[in-house]
Amino acid sequence: RQAEQLWHYGYLCLRSLLYNSFTNGDVVLDSLFEPIYWLVDHVTRWFGVVFVALVIGLTSSVVVIVYICLLPLILQTYTPAWICWHLAYGHWNLIMIVFHYYMAITTSPGHPPQAKDDLTGVSICRKCIAPKPARTHHCSICNRCVLKMDHHCQAAWLNNCVGHYNHRYFFSFCLFMTMWEMFRDAYTAIETYYQTPPPTFSFRQRAFHKSVVYLWVLCSSVALALGALTLWHAALITRGETSIERHINKKERQRLQKKGKVFRNPYSYGSWDNWKVFLGVDVPRHWLTRVLLPSAHLPHGTGLSWDLPPCVTKQHVPLLAI
Repeated sequence: RQAEQLWHYGYLCLRSLLYNSFTNGDVVLDSLFEPIYWLVDHVTRWFGVVFVALVIGLTSSVVVIVYICLLPLILQTYTPAWICWHLAYGHWNLIMIVFHYYMAITTSPGHPPQAKDDLTGVSICRKCIAPKPARTHHCSICNRCVLKMDHHCQAAWLNNCVGHYNHRYFFSFCLFMTMWEMFRDAYTAIETYYQTPPPTFSFRQRAFHKSVVYLWVLCSSVALALGALTLWHAALITRGETSIERHINKKERQRLQKKGKVFRNPYSYGSWDNWKVFLGVDVPRHWLTRVLLPSAHLPHGTGLSWDLPPCVTKQHVPLLAI
């Protein structure tokens, strides 16, 4: 009897200390999973470093195999004109990949200023309690708001947020890497075809054969995966929206459709002008100096406000940001 009273007394004391009238099953479940959420957020940051090292390692292995195995074969097989084209295109593409990858992982995507006096007419982020301009979103991994945030890039192995100031570098890296992999894949496929099934090779020839097969498998896999990602982002750029805005615009389009109205993206200036704004092409020569050659030019605007870019050719009526 006395043990039962002590039990009830202890239980009453515990409930009096921990009782909350607003507590329900969802709150308890969120509290139980909070350590897991914390672990995922912190471990994911380290995954990004590993992925960056993996990209550098795999790309370096492709370059080494091309120089050691394929380049001597190209010099012995093709005509001087074809050799010059191979060398010129391959090295140009490699330079574009290295430049845009370095810029994508080292360039800050852009963050809104902490001082509220610098901005007017903007909302406040509920997580970091800071100004949140239009097209700005909070990144749970970086734990900061990012200007014109597209996504936090772990899948393409940048270990960085893709936002206003490095979005062009990210897409250009994906595009030139896909082109390079397709170029290498086409050549190694020919070599793999002529060596399958492999004849009786010496040790050096077997190493060459395995290197070519490895190169073909790697280039094919990357070309398919990264090519699909590149096409997806190309479609978003054509529509003048980011990955996050696609979901927002889809819901807004459905909401207005029920009311018999038509949704219009306030940040879309037409397909062609959207590409010029994204790439920073103001005059025709910029297609060479800013697109086909390495360029560190800044994007249009500051990411805090979205005025009409000077390169837009069609008349565009400004709309309020959603």
